[in-house]
Amino acid sequence: MTIPIIAAVAGAVLIILQAILMLLVGMHRIRNRINLGTGDDPALERKIRRHGNLAENAALFIVVLALAEMTVVPNDIVAIIALIFIASRILHAIALSTVAGSHGAEKGKIFQAFRAIGAFATFASFIALGGYLLAGIF
Repeated sequence: MTIPIIAAVAGAVLIILQAILMLLVGMHRIRNRINLGTGDDPALERKIRRHGNLAENAALFIVVLALAEMTVVPNDIVAIIALIFIASRILHAIALSTVAGSHGAEKGKIFQAFRAIGAFATFASFIALGGYLLAGIF
C-alpha cells in the first residue's frame, strides 16, 4: 500500500481554506455581536454557507481521493482531479463572497459564473473520482 501523498497535500490545502473561512465567520460574529444563527445578516449567512459548503464536500472527497490513490487510480489522474476540486472550491468560495454570486444580483455576472463553474467542477470531480475508482476495481 502506498501513502496517499496527493490526498495529503490536497487535504492540507483544503483544511487551510476551511480554517480561513471559519475565521471569517467568527470575526463577523464578533464584530456584529451575533452569537448564534445569522441574526438576519445576509453577509453572515453567505459566510456561513461558504464555510459549510466546503465542509460538506471536502471531507468525503479527501477520503475517497486517498482510497483512489492507494488502490487503482493512476497518480496523475488523482492529481488532476484533486487540482480541479481545489480550484472549484476556491471559485465557489469567491462567488459566495458576493451578493451577485450568492443571490444572483444583476451586477457581477462573473461571480455567478464562478459559482456555477465551482459547483459543476465539484460535481464533475466527484463523478470522475468515483468512476475511476469503480472502473479500476471492477
